[in-house]
Amino acid sequence: MAKVTVRYWAAAKAAAGVAEEPYEADTLAEALDAVRARHAGSGSGSELARVLLRCSFLVDGDPVGTRGHETVRLADGGTVEVLPPFAGG
Repeated sequence: MAKVTVRYWAAAKAAAGVAEEPYEADTLAEALDAVRARHAGSGSGSELARVLLRCSFLVDGDPVGTRGHETVRLADGGTVEVLPPFAGG
């Protein structure tokens, strides 16, 4: 499994309660499942799950777009950026 850093921005950061966290996952879908599982027990876990539904993602600087998260492979040492919608863009 690849070791990656998940970085949260704006509302995702507020819901997660941290700016970034390490995870082990081979795909973006696995990483997001791990995020949901880690935060499920916290009071903000359901809020983070709701925020994730509205987010876009960058994997190592590349936009994921409409690709299925299970098809997006993660590289060891890579980064997943969690980007909620921003106002005024």
